[in-house]
Amino acid sequence: MTPKYKSWPFKEAMRIAQSFGKDAPPETVIFETGFGPSGLPHIGTFAEVARTTWVKSAYEHLTGGTTSLIAFSDDLDGLRKIPENLPRPEILAEHLGKPLCDIPDPYGCCDSFSGHMIGKLREFLDAFGFDYELRSASEAYRSGAFNPGLIKMLEHVAPILDIILPTLKEENRETWSPFLPCCERCGRIYTTRVTGYRTDERALDYACDAPFGDVTGCGHQGTASVLDGHTKMGWKMDWALRWYCYGVNYEMYGKDLIPSAALSSKIVRAIGGRPPCGYFYELFLDEQGEKISKSRGNGISVEEWLCFAPVESLAYFIFRDPRQAKKLHFGVIPKAMDEYLDTLRRYRDIDGDKRPDTPIWHIHDAGRSVPTYGGSINFSLVNNLISALGQPDIDLLNKFLTRYDPTSAEYPEIVTPLIEKGLRYYEDHILPGKQYRPPTETERGLFAALAEALQSPEASEMNEKALQSLVFDIARDHGVDPRDFFAAIYQVLLGQERGPRFGSFARLVGVQRVVELIEERVG
Repeated sequence: MTPKYKSWPFKEAMRIAQSFGKDAPPETVIFETGFGPSGLPHIGTFAEVARTTWVKSAYEHLTGGTTSLIAFSDDLDGLRKIPENLPRPEILAEHLGKPLCDIPDPYGCCDSFSGHMIGKLREFLDAFGFDYELRSASEAYRSGAFNPGLIKMLEHVAPILDIILPTLKEENRETWSPFLPCCERCGRIYTTRVTGYRTDERALDYACDAPFGDVTGCGHQGTASVLDGHTKMGWKMDWALRWYCYGVNYEMYGKDLIPSAALSSKIVRAIGGRPPCGYFYELFLDEQGEKISKSRGNGISVEEWLCFAPVESLAYFIFRDPRQAKKLHFGVIPKAMDEYLDTLRRYRDIDGDKRPDTPIWHIHDAGRSVPTYGGSINFSLVNNLISALGQPDIDLLNKFLTRYDPTSAEYPEIVTPLIEKGLRYYEDHILPGKQYRPPTETERGLFAALAEALQSPEASEMNEKALQSLVFDIARDHGVDPRDFFAAIYQVLLGQERGPRFGSFARLVGVQRVVELIEERVG
């Protein structure tokens, strides 16, 4: 198969197709993405599902094959620590080490801790229209769906130990086991240790006496079946178990999981399975450059992003180069939104057979639901207008925007949300940081000359280029570097360090409004 497209999802789709070699591909190619419900879903979770979906769609487009996406939630994982961003931490403290599906919901609205988190995951995946099947560890283990793989794991415990033990510290090797029995007395999994394997009986001997943070096992000794959810596999083995039982063909994972993916691949081969194609991506970082964490709640949540910009802007942000680390903070939203709109505006001029190489094609359901946009209104322009008019109402904003670009009225489904979300973004993230400084005496003379020029009869007819040149001319006439005058316009009139091109700004708000701003801020 000859590569036709160059965008990264198509490169991944080609890799999947080639991974089958001379064998026929399966009737349904299985994609998987995982979610640990120990905290609220965040953009990293959303990005993994979105990116996997884009590769899935590219594979379908490239091969005509049938695919399925499994969104897997490991709700049998034990609670390792109390998340910092959740209510009622006191009710969680007594359940440390227990499976997340067996712990009460701290919000008090769902049947379990993990039930609440999985519900949140489903909400925002559904909001974007992903096609996926949600599966959980508790259902897979306790229903017996994983039993065939668990039997294989027990039968091959010796080669699994040979794979994992060399990667552990010397002091941890003697007591380590790939299996985590659930204590029948206290219900914990992280305080148990395996003391013997009963392969013929498909069971394990264990003692619940291991320390786990501030928690110590209850001391119970017993025998647990490896079947039907009485025993869970440790992380790397659990990953391999899913690949084996579900026949997973493709999975993405963060850069920090590269070693885990390599070990899981060895394990699935050891039990007679075939590891999937894997693709690692760089992590999202917060404004300080630290990894975003569900338990800490740093960075931006999907819900927070959607308060200030449509979901398409988020999709555009996460589409670009997954192997480049990205800082994720509120300041990136305007740029992402403007770049999305600019790409959308140019999409209609791209030849049909080249469109699958654009982010827009992938973001909008493989090109099936791309909106038309030919206007010049963007997020930054809306925020500049709001800043100049002083938090106006939506009708007034629409009036100014229509005067600036009459075609904006043709795209209400795009422009209206821009205005609504722009107002919210201005109120929450621009207005609190505004700091107007008084002008210097030199600057007073510059502003006086600018106001006089803008009140001339010909000023109202000037285009953006002419208005921009006006500032240059006044600065030079007064022996001032034009860059310093532009900086003064932003700091004195708008209360911010940077701003729009003056010519565009003056055309947008009108020269009379600029004069009014000079009178208000300079006097």
